[in-house]
Amino acid sequence: MFMKNLLIIYPHWVPSNLAGVHRPRLIANFLNDFGWHPILLTVSPEYYEELADPDIARTASQDIEVIYTSAYKVSKPRVVGDIGLRAFPFLYKKAVELIKTRKIDFLWIPIPSFYSALLGRLIHSKTSLPYGIDYIDPWVRDISNRQDWRSKLSLFVAQRLEPIAVKKAALISGVSTAYYAPVLERNFKYKAIAHVGMPYGFDPKDHNIVIDRLKFPWPDKGCEPLVYAGAFLPNSHLFIKLLFQAIKLKVEQGAWDKNKQLFFLGTGFYAGITIADYAKQYGIESIVHEVRERFPFLHVLNFLSAAYAVMIIGSTEKHYTASKTYQALLSKRPVFGIFHKESSAVTVMEECQAASLLVEYTEQSEEQFLLSDIADKLELLLNGQFQWTPDLSKLEKYSARASAEALVHKLNDII
Repeated sequence: MFMKNLLIIYPHWVPSNLAGVHRPRLIANFLNDFGWHPILLTVSPEYYEELADPDIARTASQDIEVIYTSAYKVSKPRVVGDIGLRAFPFLYKKAVELIKTRKIDFLWIPIPSFYSALLGRLIHSKTSLPYGIDYIDPWVRDISNRQDWRSKLSLFVAQRLEPIAVKKAALISGVSTAYYAPVLERNFKYKAIAHVGMPYGFDPKDHNIVIDRLKFPWPDKGCEPLVYAGAFLPNSHLFIKLLFQAIKLKVEQGAWDKNKQLFFLGTGFYAGITIADYAKQYGIESIVHEVRERFPFLHVLNFLSAAYAVMIIGSTEKHYTASKTYQALLSKRPVFGIFHKESSAVTVMEECQAASLLVEYTEQSEEQFLLSDIADKLELLLNGQFQWTPDLSKLEKYSARASAEALVHKLNDII
């Protein structure tokens, strides 16, 4: 079969353990199924700042052609860390070379790194190759919860660079339509552009990989962990406070099993009040543990599968996507979640008949009502008084394979 070639530019690749790596990985793993050959242009691992994860390479398909380029090393003192900036001229030069010497049909650039989006416009101007920008996260974002000068500067720069980057794009895509809808509103009011929302999805093979001799973050005996894995979101504070308040009440009533302990893993080095701080405020620090350092991806999947239950603490924002939900459900452990009622995560859990431990938030929700609902769901979870037989077949339409197919349909329409 004649294969079309998709050039993907993403500065990080395995063995990088950054979450964004999974976007190009999951899509590229399945492109061959739909007649497209993925060519990934990335930066050599020697220029990465984060620690390598040697196991993560086990999750990338051998069908993906990977081409490496250089980057400027991080200076001392550290002035520019963003690898999209440090590698920018090298990625540009190599991409133009590839397009001139090989048949490339489309250029697709997941962001962040947000500065990489500018490569699309520049490469298009040089080669006329159609390109698309894929939003893993919004570039221009709400910073109402962060008024520091860095956040303000980042927003100022984003508001000026995004219109330049997307102006000549042939496609806008994203992990959720809500993530890129404002981009269309700001930049394409009077000009139609192809667009498609497709979730991160999942590769079911990832969940079959067992890490030998893995050390768990909890004691070997006597602990039944409730595990949250991933970054602590800026708009999750309300949910954490209500959750801890509900747990505090149960502890005071003698209704909390001390073997049930909460582990928040890989929450990141975020500014402001931490999960551990909240635990101290509510006097439950003996049963709440926060590890802010990131864990390797496959370690996290193994942690989830070994947990008593999995927690997903969502966001008060509607556009919070369900990427953690897939991992949680595929762990085959009970899932306790708090989400905005209009989040896609709620839809996924309801379709899978896995909403028995779900708390739903709206802007009109009274805190006392939410607190009571959280307490009721915790009671079910602690006592095991619920059925947990989710229909995981319903997840197929949210899989990475389905997302790759959705992208390919748009690409075929464009070219």
